[in-house]
Amino acid sequence: MSEGDFKWSPDASVCVVMSSGGYPGTYEMGKRIDGLEEAGAIEGVKVFHAGTSKRDGAYYTAGGRVLGLTARARDLHTAVERAYAACAKIHFDGAHYRKDIAARALKR
Repeated sequence: MSEGDFKWSPDASVCVVMSSGGYPGTYEMGKRIDGLEEAGAIEGVKVFHAGTSKRDGAYYTAGGRVLGLTARARDLHTAVERAYAACAKIHFDGAHYRKDIAARALKR
């Protein structure tokens, strides 16, 4: 168990996973990732690294599930918009992500 100052939020949140092309099957690694700072600058967005490596000041793909773009907002619709806006800022060869995150919840 870790210790820390955790606080619950009434905000909605979503996470869109960006993966390497070919995942969950065979995929290539070593693709340069651009746009991380721009994505992280969007209000309410946090960029979580999963399958990345860093060399010479740049990030590269190093796994199938590369990044988790998590966005928080007062309502689900805005959180989804922020997460996909963050995805649009990030570029690497073969990048793939689902376009239907929270779609069922948004229909309610």
